[in-house]
Amino acid sequence: MSKSFAFVSLTFILMLSFACNSFAKKKKILVFSKTSGFHHSSIPAGILAIQRLAMENKFVADTTTDATKINIGNLKQYAAIVFLNTTGDIFNEQQQKAFEQYIRSGGGFVGVHAATDTEFEWPWFGKLVGAYFLKHPEQQVAALNVLNRKTVSTAHLPEIWKRKDEWYNFKDISTDLKVLISIDENSYKGGTNGTNHPMAWYHDFDGGRSFYTGLGHTEESYTDPLFLQHLLGGLQYAMGVKRMEL
Repeated sequence: MSKSFAFVSLTFILMLSFACNSFAKKKKILVFSKTSGFHHSSIPAGILAIQRLAMENKFVADTTTDATKINIGNLKQYAAIVFLNTTGDIFNEQQQKAFEQYIRSGGGFVGVHAATDTEFEWPWFGKLVGAYFLKHPEQQVAALNVLNRKTVSTAHLPEIWKRKDEWYNFKDISTDLKVLISIDENSYKGGTNGTNHPMAWYHDFDGGRSFYTGLGHTEESYTDPLFLQHLLGGLQYAMGVKRMEL
């Protein structure tokens, strides 16, 4: 073997090793979108948008609707689990315990829109996500009040953010939430939470990190740069790669 060929071969091996090590070091998230109730047509658009965010921001986004993937061994590889428009009763008791252990071990959670329309009979989950869905009026434009614009999820947003989506009313709202965005019920029809109507929030919970946004019903949400940056900030916080407060 010539010295030049050996040098080229060694260089190639080192470059391949570096690329493999770089990929291995990337944070991973799992986008979970199982439904046993209403199935949102925007889920495929949401998956593609999150995968694009992952590629652009150097992390990896796996996707599944298979609840058997929610087990202690599999979850260890993920920095955060995203519930993308999940609905209904999606876990058995063993899977619930595995997810609880994941969060208590320092894992991250991101809930998008219908994540609050999930697992109503699992009180721990209700506290993790921060509230439960109650009902909603028809889709319409409303004014969102961005209460805290000094966070990785909201710094890019206007103080008053007008957009069209499906606006949830909530029940069992946790008292420890750090509310990022609220909705002005005077700006649309059908709000029932009054002046305390949060629409996006985060909190540390039971050893882990939890972020929720009530936005994300419509397919158009997943091509909206303002929403996507809002979601990315929540993902980065839940993954533990950025602090929420700037």
